[in-house]
Amino acid sequence: ILYTPLNISEIINAKLVGESNFSAQHLLIDSRQLTEPSHSIFIALKSERNDGHQYISGLIQKGVKIFIVSHIPESCIELQNKVCFLIVQDTLKALQKLATYHREQFQLPVIGITGSNGKTIVKEWLYQLLKSDYNIARSPKSYNSQVGVPLSVWQINNKHTLGIFEAGISEVGEMNLLREIIKPTIGVFTSLGSAHD
Repeated sequence: ILYTPLNISEIINAKLVGESNFSAQHLLIDSRQLTEPSHSIFIALKSERNDGHQYISGLIQKGVKIFIVSHIPESCIELQNKVCFLIVQDTLKALQKLATYHREQFQLPVIGITGSNGKTIVKEWLYQLLKSDYNIARSPKSYNSQVGVPLSVWQINNKHTLGIFEAGISEVGEMNLLREIIKPTIGVFTSLGSAHD
């Protein structure tokens, strides 16, 4: 599915600034993993150690056109007519909303795996068992966090006939958010350790 800035702005309730005549299909949160600049949407996530906004001007030079941001960096203000900025209050919530919308476009069985441990190995085991019967979208590595789950679900496309995604939590209330993004039709619970009592 190709998404335009106008589509995205409606989905995530963003203010659109700049040129909007673009379309994209890849989500990018790490500037080092850029592969298809003209078809990528960069989400400027903030963490305690890093701020994605500092990579925007470099990504513009490499050809990225669509950015989900909480503000336009000073260094990029003169470039806003050449690219598109979608301004939101919280870029992580915007990523999650976008992935939730994307998931809703597909009617396919989805296995959601959670538990204190064993999620990744169960996911890979199920993949090995089912890959000859289904075209499977699955979490890469152990992408099971508030960021990893949306990136995993975003991989679903029209060729897939099954999804297998893992969900991990580190704080109370996170599972409700992840459930909305994954929308599992089958649930697998691996174990409950003392960390999740």
